[in-house]
Amino acid sequence: MLAAAFYENSVLIFFTGLTLMGLFFWYFATDSERRKRNVGTVLLVGVVALCVAATLPFEEKLKGGIDLKGGSSFSMQLQPRTNAEGQLLPVTSMQVDQVKGIIEKRVTAAIPGAEPVIVSQGKSGILLQMAGIEASDSDRIAEILAKVVKLELHSVHKQSDVLAEKVLSGEAIEPGYQAYELEMKDEDGKVTGSRPILLSKRAALTGADIANAYPSQQQTDAVDITLKSDGADKMLALTQNMQLGVDRIAIVVDGKVLNAPTVQAVLSKNFVISGLREKDEPKKLASALMNPLENPLIPGEMRKVTPTLGKAVVQQGLMAGGLALLMTFLFVLIYYRVSGVIAIIGLIINTIMLFGIMAMLGFTFTLPGIAGIVLTIGMAVDANVLIYERLREEMAHGKSLKNAIEASYDRAFPAIFDSHFTSLLTAVILYVFGTSVVQGFAITLIIGVTASLFSAVLVTRVIFRWGIDVGFFKKLTFLNLIKSHSFDFMGKRRIAITFALITLCASFIAFGVKRETALGIDFTGGTMIKFQLGKNSQVALDDVRKVITDLRPQLSKEAYPQQESNITTGDFITVRCATADAKLISAKLRENIPALGNKNETGRFAIEASEDEVSALIGDSAMKDSLIAIALGLLGIVAYLTYRYEFSFALGGFVAIFHDIIICLGIVVMLGHELSMIHVGAVLTIAGYSISDTIIVFDRIRETLLVRNDSVEKIMNESVNATLSRTLLTSGATLISVAILAFLGRGSDLHNFGFIIFIGIIVGTFSSIFIASPIVLWWSNRKGGSLHQDVIASAAKAESIAAAP
Repeated sequence: MLAAAFYENSVLIFFTGLTLMGLFFWYFATDSERRKRNVGTVLLVGVVALCVAATLPFEEKLKGGIDLKGGSSFSMQLQPRTNAEGQLLPVTSMQVDQVKGIIEKRVTAAIPGAEPVIVSQGKSGILLQMAGIEASDSDRIAEILAKVVKLELHSVHKQSDVLAEKVLSGEAIEPGYQAYELEMKDEDGKVTGSRPILLSKRAALTGADIANAYPSQQQTDAVDITLKSDGADKMLALTQNMQLGVDRIAIVVDGKVLNAPTVQAVLSKNFVISGLREKDEPKKLASALMNPLENPLIPGEMRKVTPTLGKAVVQQGLMAGGLALLMTFLFVLIYYRVSGVIAIIGLIINTIMLFGIMAMLGFTFTLPGIAGIVLTIGMAVDANVLIYERLREEMAHGKSLKNAIEASYDRAFPAIFDSHFTSLLTAVILYVFGTSVVQGFAITLIIGVTASLFSAVLVTRVIFRWGIDVGFFKKLTFLNLIKSHSFDFMGKRRIAITFALITLCASFIAFGVKRETALGIDFTGGTMIKFQLGKNSQVALDDVRKVITDLRPQLSKEAYPQQESNITTGDFITVRCATADAKLISAKLRENIPALGNKNETGRFAIEASEDEVSALIGDSAMKDSLIAIALGLLGIVAYLTYRYEFSFALGGFVAIFHDIIICLGIVVMLGHELSMIHVGAVLTIAGYSISDTIIVFDRIRETLLVRNDSVEKIMNESVNATLSRTLLTSGATLISVAILAFLGRGSDLHNFGFIIFIGIIVGTFSSIFIASPIVLWWSNRKGGSLHQDVIASAAKAESIAAAP
């Protein structure tokens, strides 16, 4: 109650945020260790309290998306409208906002009590999510959304009966007029034929002039229209000069002429649309006219998730996420002991911040979001391991515990910041170019990376300061399972690069052989039908294949069934098919397989089906956006590395990331998986994660080049060896987490995400050690310069910029 009252007071929230921001800048501005400790403590307590308050009450503030609660989502693209001359008018942000409001009115009118979430996607995209609604309502909503209802009133040419057919056939041209077809209906509303009619190209009135529309009380086949004042003036101007009983006005809805009655009186504010004899047609038209969509909407993706599947997904997510976090905490605790406890406190605060910020901003939690949370914790562990491995080195050099802690944070910060910044960069790109599924992951990653950086550089450091000042920490000990060695990594670079080239070629061959079959419906368009069978499955994949094989002559495209098992939720049967075939396939499966056709006492199918539908147009757009996202991610990382280091390092990082992305996607394709948007999110995450490893090595190489004049190859070998324990520890900890996601998340996006990240970490660790540094060495030798001199010149330039007033 108190938390809710706090967040209802906007003034209090503003000043609280302003105070915390002031404390944040004060913390980094002061040089006093004691003041830094005290300010950091107040800031830490304030941030945690604010985030905890934001999540209360949990059931209201922590909202689940449709993949967790069940429901439907629709992504749509707003199309440009045309003017009287037939020219396309670009979609504006104002039009998008207007359409969002219209969609909300239509949906809430059709489904009372619904709580639609409507957000913009890009310049002309709109996403509608309705958690908790029945899957059976999805088709009705799709019909409601597709109805443009562009109402126009046109004057009919006085000689329409003579000229219309000639203009329609192209025999004649009448300037300023256009020929249409007018359907002829009998008393029951059945179409008996049609005849051409010639209308003015310029509409005299449009739907924007309507003040009210409602089914007529006097006529069962009519809608009464009340015009706004401007519309009334237009109607008066249109009819006052017409010959009553002779001239006509045509009523056109969505480009179709409904009727063309003769004007019997001069009209002003009110008129009637009649001849609507189909069932509920007056009611539907009146509702749509009150909420007209003058821009057509092209459907993109439609997802229907049953509450049963949503419940199963929650079980999967909670078990996979909880176990992954538990294993991570145990690893940190066992390996770093007391320091591990501090790291766990930092990780918990990191998680509190993530949930709090998500609640503050009103974001919903999705299944990919759960994966993002687990990965965020892995990145936070990465920062702690980097600090602690630095701390181990500083203590080995004989420094006091207090000085060793300060030095470890100071020296680790540049690498931590660079790795987090590159991950943040890829997450932002994912959010801008991704679909709704990927955006859920990207949002979590953006917030998580920010929270991770805060907890890594402030939270644990404040705790360490208190421990030192009160005398709690006298000595810190760690396990040391990965001891420092002097492996000749650079000497193995030719073998490693040869192996990398072979795997790259194998990946490209796999893409060439598989071609379109390697792409999922996110890129090709189509529908994915999913039946959650449960743990006591009575459906065999061979039975599903037989039904689809028998249907093959009736299908527009090949359909692909697949069965997966999950130890938490049981078996899944999925069928990938063309959208036009989805209803037929679903009906035949239920008709021929008893377990799928069984109904419960409420008359609903005992095994419900969830659907994910993507239009071919949106699939093609998703492919282009994905390629753009990956290209921008790579270019952004290269640009940042060039700015922070030198081009040689940027090139090494680029080649390593390119190697990781191609091989990861190649392995997925070779193993028979279909690529989806979640894989795009995963490969960009891999790029960020891989470059984090690479940056740690680069940072150590650069640091050593500034103080020693040994051969570059020797320094690179020493740097890789010095950072090897950190690389293997963080990779191992994250591998455990994503392996659990992949294993326990079978049948869902958790599996696809966890599997490719698992492969990516292994490949990325290899490239950080064997690919990136050798490329840097090769390029620096090739251009004939000295990497020593480049690094020293870059450092001097950075110092001069920092010293400038």
